Amino acid sequence: MTALAPHLSSFLLEYLPRDRNASRHTTESYAYGFQMLVCFAADRLGIRPCQIEIEQLTAQLILDFLDHLEKNRNNKVRTRNARMVAIKSFFRYLEYRAPACLELSKQVQAIPKKRYTQALVDYLTHDELHVLLDAPNIKIASGVRDLAMLHLTYAAGLRVSELVGLKIPDLNPPALDMVHVLGKGRRERVLPLWKETRAVLKGWLKIRPVTGDDEVFLNARGAAMSRHGFAHRLSLHVKTAQQKVPSIAKKKVTPHVLRHTCAMHTLEATGDIRKVSLWLGHSCMQSTEIYLRVDPAEKLDMLAHGVPPQVRKGTFKGATDKLLAILATARGH
Repeated sequence: MTALAPHLSSFLLEYLPRDRNASRHTTESYAYGFQMLVCFAADRLGIRPCQIEIEQLTAQLILDFLDHLEKNRNNKVRTRNARMVAIKSFFRYLEYRAPACLELSKQVQAIPKKRYTQALVDYLTHDELHVLLDAPNIKIASGVRDLAMLHLTYAAGLRVSELVGLKIPDLNPPALDMVHVLGKGRRERVLPLWKETRAVLKGWLKIRPVTGDDEVFLNARGAAMSRHGFAHRLSLHVKTAQQKVPSIAKKKVTPHVLRHTCAMHTLEATGDIRKVSLWLGHSCMQSTEIYLRVDPAEKLDMLAHGVPPQVRKGTFKGATDKLLAILATARGH
């Protein structure tokens, strides 16, 4: 039997950051997933987590864990699949480090990714976006900060991790005319900023507390803003915006919806999906095609260039409907 603890520790603390050069977010996500798996397995096996052997993590136990995520934790299928990616990565790591687990590794690798319905993305209309940007109270420091966060997230199409990870040098001070973003997969991009975005950023940086942190956006305690912190501030402003534009209440406005909004408005303005992909920093066009599915203008353009088939006009002769038969009798036919 092979102890799990030393191999899992080496995988998370050495292999991922040193050999794979994985980001901090990836390592944290993998660690959290394994924390849930280890607790689930320990409870199922009736032992302490440190006593778990790798051979006890059977394919069936892992499948039960994935089902547990959906049924008991109400995780979405995409989250389930993300946890499965981490587990498969660990078992690939074990293949030449723990040969006794090779057969088990093959069984785990054979677990399929669960399919799910790819719903259309939510995004804000121009009116809804303007009302949301008007929601923060710019007479107080937190409102000035929140407006800068919302405006920059939309203008640059940032992921929430990209926003909270921004440092002051990334904004090219003092001009603040562009933003340097280190995105998903360590892909860098540099984006110019509107003068309106520069104005709200300058307003925040003038009153930003001087702390040891170099991040652009700070929370009420003076520490770097977290993803959950930004999501919380966004939810407060969404509630305020709903009072003026009730249609926002029908949408689940998350930080990523601002990124979707940027993509949809860019597509409307340019009509070029390649420019949307370039602006968002996607690794391939396939990731950007979701915006084509939701864009009605593209479909209307396709409809306008098509030729509808001719439909022969029908008649009521021979109709068997009782009402039509009565009407025919009344007409003397």
